Amino acid sequence: MRHEDVWRAIDALAAENGLSASGLARRAGLDPTAFNPSKRTGPDGRARWPSTESVSKVLAATGTAVDAFAALVTGAPALPRGRGAPGRRIPLIGLAQAGSEGFFDDGGYPVGGGWDEISVPDVPDPHAYALEISGESMEPVFRDGDVVIVSPAAPVRRGDRVVVRTKKGEVMAKELRRQSARRVELGSLNPAHPGYSFALDELSFMHRIVWASQ
Repeated sequence: MRHEDVWRAIDALAAENGLSASGLARRAGLDPTAFNPSKRTGPDGRARWPSTESVSKVLAATGTAVDAFAALVTGAPALPRGRGAPGRRIPLIGLAQAGSEGFFDDGGYPVGGGWDEISVPDVPDPHAYALEISGESMEPVFRDGDVVIVSPAAPVRRGDRVVVRTKKGEVMAKELRRQSARRVELGSLNPAHPGYSFALDELSFMHRIVWASQ
């Protein structure tokens, strides 16, 4: 768990509830400045973490479960609340299988009849798809057998977990460490596995992971 990930989760939770960070703090009964960016580092430059009490109050004020907040910390959106039934069905294949021909069109959207299906919470992207993780390079966040939902329409930023397909047919789930005008650097969350660097023209697509079923 990283300092920036926890604060990003709080900002995301505020946005999902139509609030600013100050508005979220106010709703939780906290000082309105409690979550201000200026409060996230001390005068000496050391990281300041939100207290467990303040996180607890925020979760209670927004009706958010702990596992939903944990999903935000790992980079996925909080699960929709108050819904007893899954929102829709989307295509599903294994991560290793995704490297084969015939599963994606030239735009990186799922095509063909070889896909299975899975029921998931509401995902606004009509081209979203699901992949079953294989291997251990993304442990402990994503384990072998976990299912991740991928959105081609979601914007990708540094620190996001992504699925990348190279023009050679390699498909991998990684963390975006850096992107320049010419290259992309990807990292494995498991330190026992290497990172990768690709020229942009070596990639067919890079899509953001927006949810994980664990």
